[in-house]
Amino acid sequence: MRAVVYEAHGGDLHVRSLAPPECPPDAVVISVRATGVCRSDWHAWRGHDPVPLPHVPGHEFAGVVARVGADVTGWRPGDRVTAPFVCGCGVCAFCRAGDPQVCPDQTQPGFTHHGSFAEEVVVRAADVNLVRLPDEMSFVAAAGLGCRVATAYRALTAHGRIAPGEWLAVHGCGGVGLSAVLLGSALGARVVAVDVSPDALALARDRGAAAVVDASAEDAAPAVQEITGGGAHVSIDALGSPATAVASVLSLRRRGRHVQVGLLLGAAATPPLPMDRVLAWELSVHGSHGIAPHEYGGLLDLIARARLDPASLVGQVVPLEEAGAALAGMDGSTPAGMTVVALGH
Repeated sequence: MRAVVYEAHGGDLHVRSLAPPECPPDAVVISVRATGVCRSDWHAWRGHDPVPLPHVPGHEFAGVVARVGADVTGWRPGDRVTAPFVCGCGVCAFCRAGDPQVCPDQTQPGFTHHGSFAEEVVVRAADVNLVRLPDEMSFVAAAGLGCRVATAYRALTAHGRIAPGEWLAVHGCGGVGLSAVLLGSALGARVVAVDVSPDALALARDRGAAAVVDASAEDAAPAVQEITGGGAHVSIDALGSPATAVASVLSLRRRGRHVQVGLLLGAAATPPLPMDRVLAWELSVHGSHGIAPHEYGGLLDLIARARLDPASLVGQVVPLEEAGAALAGMDGSTPAGMTVVALGH
């Protein structure tokens, strides 16, 4: 099979021919039809979140079941599927409690083993991790569900507990941020989008933001406080930097909820959060790490009910041969919207 491979952190990303993956008894092998290019993959490539080398990146994928392990009972070749980027073991206490996204024995395609910048990818514990796709949803639209759209949905509903009429501030309008804007608006929130890119802010407004803040021109937190008349009820750091994490907390009104979605790694892992404000205003601080497979039902229902098109969040679609360049391009400014790799079969 063809796959994008790198042999050193920050090294060349090129398409190579690899042997097709073996299918463990509890797993399926998926024929990848589309896969997203995500900043989490960039962090791994750069060595901020080290992975075994040589490595195939990619964790946002949609495709068709190609091969089924001997112990798998719920899936057949030809099924249209996706999976969350965190795959639980299915048997530990956390998985049994419905929280596989924090499973201590989790696997993650693109991190713990070769990922979906390839014609095939393995999903372990398939009976508990695979999600069936609606027939009407394209593979390109579905490719973002495993990370950005799904992560935004769980951040808003499980942690942010966003309610109709509440103010939602979204700091960073990349893939997960734009997903939060789109879904937050569909859930009835009034959304303030914050970014430094005019193109990203224009896209956020088009996807339902009631107001936007150009953080390159003004201090984000006071601007959000003014727009919302005292602060957002829920604020999300969708980028992952000390500056955006602090701004998110300072954007909140009293008793507000901050949700950290963007990765904070290395030197950025301990941002100087204003804990005096957290204490005095009784703010809540939450971490949000992906989504559980059983929560996809609510997300897919919302998409259908609100007639949302996840493909509207896609900025460009590229072939596998251009996936490496798209990932390396995250060293600098990136185009507005998600980049999705489409694989022809």
